Amino acid sequence: MTNFLQTLFHNTTTRRGIGAIVIFLIIWHIGSQLVEWTGYDLLGIGLVPPPVDVFTAFLGVMPKTGYWMSWVASFSRVITGFLVAMLVGIPFGLLLAVNRYFRGVFFPPFEILRPIPPLAWVPASLIFWPTNEMSIAFVTFLGAFFTIVINVLGGARNIDISYLRAAQSMGASQFDLFWKIVLPGTLPSIFTGAAVGMGITWEVVLAAEMISGGGTQGGGGLGFFIWSSYMGGSLEQIIVGMISIGIAGYLSSSAIRKIGFHFMPWRRLF
Repeated sequence: MTNFLQTLFHNTTTRRGIGAIVIFLIIWHIGSQLVEWTGYDLLGIGLVPPPVDVFTAFLGVMPKTGYWMSWVASFSRVITGFLVAMLVGIPFGLLLAVNRYFRGVFFPPFEILRPIPPLAWVPASLIFWPTNEMSIAFVTFLGAFFTIVINVLGGARNIDISYLRAAQSMGASQFDLFWKIVLPGTLPSIFTGAAVGMGITWEVVLAAEMISGGGTQGGGGLGFFIWSSYMGGSLEQIIVGMISIGIAGYLSSSAIRKIGFHFMPWRRLF
């Protein structure tokens, strides 16, 4: 354990991260107490409870099964919608990039639908899909799909044409061009789209859980946990839910970065 802590704190990035969190907590505590100390809300966060009260609230909900079931519900929805968006969006984006006929047919309707915010689909999906769960899954998928497609399309279209011509001059087939040049050259854009899409997916699924009610508090997700805390007048639990979302998003983004480093080892140099 001692060796682990020594290794952890020898990491410059870890030390900076811990330092930033400590500074944030200090500013948060001072800001929440300024009204009591001075009579003025100088930082505009006087109504926010201090970190100690939020930590106490977290200790109160931590033993409850419903809180952790909310984690499981939101994570399962995010991962399911995100994976389906990746499985559909990556091939769709690549086809748009490499096939002009496919692009001519499908890109115009794609561009018409893309500017519509995913949250704008929530009321319609609640009407058209038979269950709330299917409605949440649909808008979660949309949250990542358009971002992934547009990043894949842009990455594939920006590959230097000289690479393709050089490979063709050496007898490379269309399959070789795609597998050895187009796909590897698009990987950075794929993982950029995945990272951005993951963030949007969390935003959409939480909003959808709030709007749809998310079922019950035990399985309604973190969005419903925040909404029920708001209805119950517990500001501390609202912040617990918000911090939980931040942690969940950080874990999701870290997983994408790890996978990206595995497929693109040269990115570890930066």
